[in-house]
Amino acid sequence: MNHWIVAPIVLPAILAPFIIMVLRYHLDLQRIFSVAGVVGLLGIALTITAQASGGDIQVYELGNWPAPFGIVLVLDRMAAMMVLLTALLALPIVLYAIASGWDDRGKHFHALFHFQLMGVCGAFLTGDAFNLFVFFEVLLIASYGLMTHGGGAVRLKAGVQYVTYNLLGSTLFLFALGTIYAVTGTLNMADIAVRVAELPAEDTALLRVGTVLLLLVFCIKAAVLPLHFWLPASYANAPLPVAALFAIMTKVGAYSILRMYTLGFGPEVEATQGLVGTWLQPAALLTLAVGTIGILGAQHIARMVAFCAIASMGTLLIAISMFTPTATAAALYYIYHSTLATALLFLVADLVMERRGGALAPRPPMAQSGLISALFFVGAIAMAGMPPLSGFVGKLLVLDAARDTEWANAVWAVVLIGSFVTIVGLARAGSLVFWKSHDAQHNTEMDPENDEEVEFLPAPEPMPGLAFTSVFGLVLGLVLLTLFAGPALEYTTKTAEQLFEPQQYISAVLGREG
Repeated sequence: MNHWIVAPIVLPAILAPFIIMVLRYHLDLQRIFSVAGVVGLLGIALTITAQASGGDIQVYELGNWPAPFGIVLVLDRMAAMMVLLTALLALPIVLYAIASGWDDRGKHFHALFHFQLMGVCGAFLTGDAFNLFVFFEVLLIASYGLMTHGGGAVRLKAGVQYVTYNLLGSTLFLFALGTIYAVTGTLNMADIAVRVAELPAEDTALLRVGTVLLLLVFCIKAAVLPLHFWLPASYANAPLPVAALFAIMTKVGAYSILRMYTLGFGPEVEATQGLVGTWLQPAALLTLAVGTIGILGAQHIARMVAFCAIASMGTLLIAISMFTPTATAAALYYIYHSTLATALLFLVADLVMERRGGALAPRPPMAQSGLISALFFVGAIAMAGMPPLSGFVGKLLVLDAARDTEWANAVWAVVLIGSFVTIVGLARAGSLVFWKSHDAQHNTEMDPENDEEVEFLPAPEPMPGLAFTSVFGLVLGLVLLTLFAGPALEYTTKTAEQLFEPQQYISAVLGREG
């Protein structure tokens, strides 16, 4: 077996407890080991991506127990590209957290950070539906600790709301898995696909219930309207480097929809036909619309970026909901763009908040205003989908994929109008934060603890050079994604073709024709 497949899970799983038990009182050593771990994860991700690029699907049998009796990890093109995205995102974020001093504002930041990476990579690599639930719970536990990092009543309140709502999603997940297991007798994803295909249409009522529950769970994770309301407060009140890492978490929901509903519950499967696209596409359109309205109406920069995350998920899910190879290739390209762009804006928002507070109102000029405004401008162009950056390419691919669909007119209208509203909302925020700052005389901020206006005291980063280098790393990622859009789209096209030929996945996992 290829042991590289399990390495993205094992590395952070070993490093996180090591940091807690051995290095808990040595912040400098924690930082060294944490960065080294992320660099190691990036090297592993590049290796498995190269291995998956040939199109072969590799299976890792834990305990040497074959599927469907044992737990398996599966490496295909999509799993590899998502693990690589996680590693590419983690490196600038951990460097920024160190440079800004965020990792020193509470306990166990680096350990929780690596537990989070373990959960994300595990969710992308698992070939078992129950272990997808397990990795979701690892995500939930680690993300709750990261959300409340640094303390404060507002952050704790947002964290409790976040964990309560996601525990509800976890309960639904268990109900869905129990229902699917009762019908199929298995939770191995490939085996589910085989058993579902064999079910007669008249005996699928219970299966359809489980399928809908499962889709609801994934939509909660992906912040699809009306299941999105946990995200703005949670992300806006979390430490913003943590919120930047959370940009990958909504993609776990989108990934799960793609994985499960192209493999076992797709539109072509008679037992579950018509369940997914029927309401997922209108929900995605509404998600995009509400996200862009939130951008326009936000009064705080962190909350505005949180609505940017919702709007980008709307665009992504519009592409996913079409369930065609062309649209899925566009969606996979857009996943990379939206994750990097959202993380970039969260880090820029943190740079702003550390210097002048987060309220979208005129304040006196802040340190490094010109450099931060340039970074905000790049992030705004990327998020709005304006040329020449990858957001324009991604949205163009989504619109092109929607041309011959039933909802083509609605998709074009919502995406184009949403892009315009996003431009207006981000331009408004930029003018208030940067252009009108020279007109302000006082630097005050509303204190959320007692709802009183207090003077804001800037607290710039201990290592501003490293902080800006980290943010520019994300900018570089967007530039490279634009410059190499052709090869990237070629890879995502081959990935989508592999997804829509599930027999290859089934044969690799089960070792037989399904």
